[in-house]
Amino acid sequence: MQISVTTTKGLERRLEVAVPGERVASEVDARLKRLARTARLKGFRPGKVPFSVVRQQFGSQVHAEAVNDLVQSTFAEAVSQQKLRPAGGPRIEPIADAPGKELRYAAIFEILPEVTLHPLDGIAVEQPVAAVSDEDVDAMIESMRTQRPDFTEVQRAAQEGDRVTLDFEGRVDGQVFPGGKADAFQVAIGAHRVLPEFEQGLIGMSAGDSKTIQAQFPADYGSPVVAGKLADFDLKVTKVEERVLPPVDEAFAVAFGVQQGGVPELRKEVRSSMERELSETVRGRLREQFFDALYRDNPVEVPRSMLDSQVRDLQVQALRRMGTQDLSKAPPRESLEPGARRRVALGLLIGEIVRQRGIKVDRERVEQKLDAITSSYPDPQQAKRQYLSSREAMEQLESSALEDQALDWALTQVKVIDKPSSFRELTGFGRTR
Repeated sequence: MQISVTTTKGLERRLEVAVPGERVASEVDARLKRLARTARLKGFRPGKVPFSVVRQQFGSQVHAEAVNDLVQSTFAEAVSQQKLRPAGGPRIEPIADAPGKELRYAAIFEILPEVTLHPLDGIAVEQPVAAVSDEDVDAMIESMRTQRPDFTEVQRAAQEGDRVTLDFEGRVDGQVFPGGKADAFQVAIGAHRVLPEFEQGLIGMSAGDSKTIQAQFPADYGSPVVAGKLADFDLKVTKVEERVLPPVDEAFAVAFGVQQGGVPELRKEVRSSMERELSETVRGRLREQFFDALYRDNPVEVPRSMLDSQVRDLQVQALRRMGTQDLSKAPPRESLEPGARRRVALGLLIGEIVRQRGIKVDRERVEQKLDAITSSYPDPQQAKRQYLSSREAMEQLESSALEDQALDWALTQVKVIDKPSSFRELTGFGRTR
């Protein structure tokens, strides 16, 4: 087999391969002989068709199949011999593939770039240092109380925190718009789930009160019929209810899944959960700082094919978040390319750390990731089986585990500077209103 390699541009290579005609003919004959054992043709018993007839009947088809398979197998042989690392699948250009002749083709593809890592001891990252305090736990439990309120009807004017039941009719340009009318509609004042003017207009109203208010729809409102327009709303309140938060007692603990141990056990579990969140947040901060510095200090040429693939992945993710498959609504390539380039480059750099350090996948870490993902499903065991049966899903988990392992090692090499902080500052958790 003859092989020649030329550089076309950047990371792109043109690999020309010539496979001797004898190898092609041998492969075709071997396939025809296997076929002859089972071939069914009119006038012949199965397996008794003369070889010459089999060749005449199936020769062209078998030759095409053999050529296709030979291209794949010889391409793999050729890149191995030339010590090339393709960044993606090749584009094949046939040169000569006539039956009985030498098979010649060109494969055009990009190779992975040579990656040179600068010493990591020149990188400094700040490590937030914080602990979960009793006050943080108190605030979290107070937040949990707001998730399970009771409402008691009151005979007074509505105020912040109340739930108001009302009938309303909304009009734009004098016409009731779609979805602009409802009876027994409930609004929690302060939850910010309706237009601000609508919510504020309810404050001070009592059961039986009516009024008309104006409210402005934002320009990016979901319905184009009312987006950016001023609406008149006729409001009639039918009920005002006061929010009453539950006491923190054994029943409250049970409501949050703590069957035994009451409030002390609930506080213990809340603290444990907050500490996990804090730990993950701190690691996330370290990860981003390290990745930023790694990307900044180690420029790497990104294969175009890998960049294109990453951009497509980001577009698909964006469409999925929007709940649509309409490709015309995908974000433009220009807005996604910088982030996609960073992702690909970091993947290559992390891969080089893994290669240099000889890091192997930690199966226990993969299992932990799998358990963490599937635990939120209604049937965790069924979800786990589905993941295990998907090669792509498991490869993604293994890649994530390898990245974590590479980060673990890298953080032992960089300069880590402790920075005092707090749970609230790091997680954005605020006091209950």
